[in-house]
Amino acid sequence: MTVPDFQLDKPAAESRIVVAMSGGVDSSVVAALAAKTGAEVIGITLQLYDHGEATGRTGSCCAGQDIRDARAVAETLGIAHYVFDYESRFRESVIDDFADEYMAGRTPIPCIRCNQSVKFHDLLGMARDLGADCLATGHYVRRVLGEDGPELHRAHDPARDQSYFLFTTTKEQLDYLRFPLGDMPKAEVREIAKELGLVVAMKPDSQDICFVPDGDYAKIVKKIRPEAGEGGDIVTRTGEVLGQHQGLIHFTVGQRRGLEIGGQPEPLYVVKLEPETRRVIVGPKSALAVNAARIEDLNWLGSDIDTAIDGPLTVKVRSLAKPAPARFDGEMVTFDTPEFGVAPGQAAVIYAGDRVMGGGWIAETVAAEEALAA
Repeated sequence: MTVPDFQLDKPAAESRIVVAMSGGVDSSVVAALAAKTGAEVIGITLQLYDHGEATGRTGSCCAGQDIRDARAVAETLGIAHYVFDYESRFRESVIDDFADEYMAGRTPIPCIRCNQSVKFHDLLGMARDLGADCLATGHYVRRVLGEDGPELHRAHDPARDQSYFLFTTTKEQLDYLRFPLGDMPKAEVREIAKELGLVVAMKPDSQDICFVPDGDYAKIVKKIRPEAGEGGDIVTRTGEVLGQHQGLIHFTVGQRRGLEIGGQPEPLYVVKLEPETRRVIVGPKSALAVNAARIEDLNWLGSDIDTAIDGPLTVKVRSLAKPAPARFDGEMVTFDTPEFGVAPGQAAVIYAGDRVMGGGWIAETVAAEEALAA
């Protein structure tokens, strides 16, 4: 196997690498590759939620079985391994925020919040306390050394790229982080795991949010915020009442299923959620077309924002969407052609080619119909 460059500032034999080990195949292979460099390697696993309440499903990040798998891999590799209980911190910074965002009529992305708070803040601090030279993770992104320091780039395999979820990474964090899988296809990662006899070699990837293993987001939100189950009206954009719903938490912008308002001349989609009135506003698909979006809490990774925004850019507004050509003025993202499925609460991540220039959270959108009317 080829051992990737961990971009260490001193010989590997004199270095210490901390690896974030979730118990999955990706982070396990990172730990194995780190050990192959000859550096001292320490694996850290964070217990982030009560896995007993998560139905016992395997494949979810940091559940009980995942902790056991991470420990088994560490034993196979002969490296130190520590487990830390971060359940309270995770609940406050990720799960509570997840519930509050749904309550506010927005579409949350808890994986980004987790990277922003627990993983790339708390875990990075722990790695520094352990005297590590870097913190390595199993994310599929690339850390490229540029003229002005390290840059964040998309993974070589676009099907595995996770850069969208890492836009909140700061320049200071990027100095310390390493992503050795960024140039590898998933099949190669599994081959390495099999070659080394790791118990997780054929373990399936987790598909759901770790603390919602059955996919029932509404149940989780209602458990945390009981008032989330309060119903309201389903209305057209002109205010005509078409039906009732059992809580805004059951809907996101762009949704079609679950409205249960048959007999309409054309398919209707959720185009807006109004938490103050508890109304779900619906309209035709054309009403979902968005010309622009205002973003807030911008995290900029480029060197000069004024220079960068004059160049060709693309913007990604959903994890599975293709980056769309757009312009950015430091606050507003304006798409070259209307984009569909853009919702407040989601992230808008800005790229120059493969490089992540920065991003922010979508605060509000400008419908294409509104732009034409103006």
